[in-house]
Amino acid sequence: MGKATGFMEYQREVPRERPPEERVKDWKEFKNKFSEEAAKIQGARCMECGIPFCYSGLEIGGMVSGCPVNNLIPEWNDLIYKGKWKEAVKRLLKTNNFPEFTGRVCPAPCEGSCTLGITDPAVTIKANEYQIIEKAFAEGWIQPEPPEVRTGKSAAVVGSGPAGLAAADQLNKLGHQVTVYERQDRIGGLLVYGIPNMKLDKEKVLQRRLDIMETEGVEFITETEIGKDLSLEELKQKFDAVVLTGGATKPRDLEVPGRDAAGVHFAVDYLKANTKHILGDQNEDYISAEDKDVIVIGGGDTGTDCVATAIRQGARTVNQFEIMPKSPDERQPDNPWPEWPKTLKVDYGQEEAIEVFGSDPREFLIMTEEIITEEIDGQKVIDGVKTVKINWERNEDNRFVPIEQPGTEKIWPADLILIAMGFLGPEENIIEAAGLEQDQRSNVKADYGDFKTNVEGVFAAGDMRSGQSLIVNAIDEGRKAAREVDLYL
Repeated sequence: MGKATGFMEYQREVPRERPPEERVKDWKEFKNKFSEEAAKIQGARCMECGIPFCYSGLEIGGMVSGCPVNNLIPEWNDLIYKGKWKEAVKRLLKTNNFPEFTGRVCPAPCEGSCTLGITDPAVTIKANEYQIIEKAFAEGWIQPEPPEVRTGKSAAVVGSGPAGLAAADQLNKLGHQVTVYERQDRIGGLLVYGIPNMKLDKEKVLQRRLDIMETEGVEFITETEIGKDLSLEELKQKFDAVVLTGGATKPRDLEVPGRDAAGVHFAVDYLKANTKHILGDQNEDYISAEDKDVIVIGGGDTGTDCVATAIRQGARTVNQFEIMPKSPDERQPDNPWPEWPKTLKVDYGQEEAIEVFGSDPREFLIMTEEIITEEIDGQKVIDGVKTVKINWERNEDNRFVPIEQPGTEKIWPADLILIAMGFLGPEENIIEAAGLEQDQRSNVKADYGDFKTNVEGVFAAGDMRSGQSLIVNAIDEGRKAAREVDLYL
């Protein structure tokens, strides 16, 4: 619980991030740690809640409330306040395989449901988590721990994102022989190619964990696509169980005239190409925003990552289109605690745009009508973007629909357009080839209770099973699927 009166004595403070004017010049992580004394003070703010919602992991109002992996937050807050860092690490790792990832990139639904947040700024849960795990690495407390006994059973994990890595880690710890298959040239899924390096360092942070897992006995195989290079049936013959964690990687497209012009890209392709570039690959798919007018279509974390990446590449201008209305600065009556607070967030990318260009790059309640093109040397290229402002109104079926506002049309200069409109579900190759059943949203059908698909010995977890979600949800699904696979084996 921390100090009994800590929440009355201390104010919320977070570690200062690297200044925007400094960090836009490189690809290094922008987050910093607390001092240990500052971390103890923030841990002291954790209250003696009757029912601590911070680790509930409930779904309230259609959104996550509290920690999906049920981190024992009050316990490790109390332990860091008392200076018992080793004990805090043990409690943290009891529920979360990769706190060094979530402490950097999780949106912290735990803080949205913190009891203190009803009247005061919430406890700095995410920063405390980051502090604990990084101290553990710095002190050498995180070391490979191969299982003492092997069961003789084997499992294949298809996909190496957070769900796949969590499932592999758990199964390996239980003594099963685990092999992870990844179609990309690097392990990590969206951890490596979907999240920019300034949020999650690939060589210092991601590779550090992968090295530990390999030393513990997990085998990683890259550039092998299941359903194409190797069939699911072949995997079933080779392994006692298969876990599908391929993610929801089919991007939502923008269906407007001019979409086929050169210079229009999905956000994930843009971010992947940039990561490969800064990691030293001589990739032909590199997409540069240097000296270009960039339009990012879509909000959310991926849109923000595109804004920040384009700024670092030297974009001339960056604008971000959001079809939804601007969120309020404070919780509204229809969004009470402990629901996720639907309030305006100025994320790191917007902070950097304000520093570089002098204003927030976001335009709300705006819809793209057309990508204006011209032909140069036989190729259709972007010449601008036509938009219109909209309002959301109910139609005859009582559903909210966008209604265009007359006289609000505008032409925006553009050389590079990045589509960050979310994902529609998993890709079809392996699903169709293996005869896997799908639910109404096209995800692989597998009950949350046992994660079993309609194919014997095959399980599904993460975004591939539940649709696009948070990294912490993916870790939770990977852990729980591993438990069911262990029972099956």
